[in-house]
Amino acid sequence: MSDTAKDGIVETIKTVVYALLIAGVFRTLFYQPFWIPSGSMKDTLLIGDFLFVNKMAYGYSKYSCPFAACPISGRIWSGEPERGDVVVFRHPSTGADFIKRLIGLPGDTVQMKDGVLWLNGQEVPQTPAGTFEELMAPQGSQGNVPRCANAPVGPGGTCVKERFTETLPGGISHDILNIGQGAGDNTPLFTVPDGHYFFMGDNRDNSQDSRFNRPNGVGMLPAEYLIGRADRIMFSSAGKSLFFFWTWRSDRFFKAVE
Repeated sequence: MSDTAKDGIVETIKTVVYALLIAGVFRTLFYQPFWIPSGSMKDTLLIGDFLFVNKMAYGYSKYSCPFAACPISGRIWSGEPERGDVVVFRHPSTGADFIKRLIGLPGDTVQMKDGVLWLNGQEVPQTPAGTFEELMAPQGSQGNVPRCANAPVGPGGTCVKERFTETLPGGISHDILNIGQGAGDNTPLFTVPDGHYFFMGDNRDNSQDSRFNRPNGVGMLPAEYLIGRADRIMFSSAGKSLFFFWTWRSDRFFKAVE
């Protein structure tokens, strides 16, 4: 092999290595991939949705900062979390990554009454938005089976949930689902402490969130456990594997998370 050919191979290898290093740094500093494993955020996010988490949306916490020199407690703020954001965070008890919607800010009072959200003493409006329907079958790599308002539903049947559009203070609207009377439909009055946040899943009767105490629930989440904001679904597959191309949901590719 000539010296020119050897130099060409070396340059190609160097280019690939540099590209991988840049991609790794980009992923570590700015974005984190996240697969949706459960149905707690239906119908905003479905099992099998793949998205990138914007780690710079709120600055670095101890869980999003890749460097030992970053603060262990507290946060370097580049932006404030806003009510209605869909956020990925680290569960304080289990260390697992969770994704929920930010409902309560520091100082807010939050309460559920008969399945309706109340913020700071005011009822949050809900408007009927038809139903959400899905196939009664195992979903995703974990084989989770959906819960249905019209239960019992046999395999292959249509699983139905009531859907409402909820409009938070400030005008942010999103869909929520109702299965039936659940443990989180009536709660005590919560007051969100300074430096903490209150999260809920959009699939209200199928979400272990801030309505429930740890270790199973999330409770009031300290700011240091925030990882980043979910902005856009990049890819979606309804099958057990992303390689099952016949299960791809092309209508969800590059869909904004609202």
